[in-house]
Amino acid sequence: MLNPHYQQIWQTVQLIPIGKVACYGQIADLAGLPGRARLVGKALGKVPEGGWKNKAVPWFRVINSQGKISFPPGSEYFDKQKQLLQEEQVVIIGTRIKLRDFQWQPDLSEILFSLEF
Repeated sequence: MLNPHYQQIWQTVQLIPIGKVACYGQIADLAGLPGRARLVGKALGKVPEGGWKNKAVPWFRVINSQGKISFPPGSEYFDKQKQLLQEEQVVIIGTRIKLRDFQWQPDLSEILFSLEF
């Protein structure tokens, strides 16, 4: 059985615009789950198979608070996440993304009118 908060997290991640990234903690806060960054990671690991394949939940736009891809460099998921971000013109230098340039900074009304929980 899935954690009931996963849907909140997935809905929030779906709002991240193309070419932007958000940190795990940022998604937790916006989903109304402050301090639950690890839960965000768990939820993204449980995205239904169709969500991973068709980008319905753009998991690859979520990175750690240091602006890095969390998967080990050279791993299959690291390479996939890096590829998907680069396709959206997100610049990655090594494992790092400049949050100053690419972090999603949503307007509060954008969140309030878009989420259904």
